[in-house]
Amino acid sequence: MSPLLRQREQRCYLGKWQIMNSLCVFCGSAPGKDDVYLEAARLFGTILAKRKITLVYGGGSIGLMGAVANATLRAGGRAVGVIPRQLWDQEVGHRALSDLFIVDSMHERKAKMAELADGFVVLPGGIGTLEEFFETWTWSQLGIHAKPIGILDVNGYWSGLFEFLDRMIVTGFLKPEHRALVQLSSDPEALLDATAAWASAQDLAQPPRRAATAI
Repeated sequence: MSPLLRQREQRCYLGKWQIMNSLCVFCGSAPGKDDVYLEAARLFGTILAKRKITLVYGGGSIGLMGAVANATLRAGGRAVGVIPRQLWDQEVGHRALSDLFIVDSMHERKAKMAELADGFVVLPGGIGTLEEFFETWTWSQLGIHAKPIGILDVNGYWSGLFEFLDRMIVTGFLKPEHRALVQLSSDPEALLDATAAWASAQDLAQPPRRAATAI
């Protein structure tokens, strides 16, 4: 077997192409007012561990951030945090991760997470989560990376946002092909399958692009 075919075979997971060895998760440092959000974060972390996908996230110990990291670790997976020194000094960082990077700024945090991850998934969160999502999506639109982006729509949390995005298409401010860069699902297993399939298509059909860290 050729090295290329062997590499592709090693990337196969349950009959689907699986090239995501690591996944960056953006989510809230708050737990939300309904337990369904914490439960979804814990389930997602457990699934990542089951699939042997390393969690890359913002390094926090509270809210959905702490929940997804703790679940990943409890299920035997790896959790890697990237946190600005200011937040680490405020003692909101997770002290028991598989690996931790302490950086100097929020910009360095996003660039490092993008460097470490093979794709991105967004769970419920606040304005910080939105900012991370939109910047990562913009990087994809500009060709700075060719990594999949998925949105886990827990309890309809993101439905209003996607209604607005549809309006952006209708009014001519968002191209349908750019909207198609983002996968949306309420099922975490289906979302991971969709992002893995998207990533495989990009990996096999397109030449490498510039790294996100070049921004």
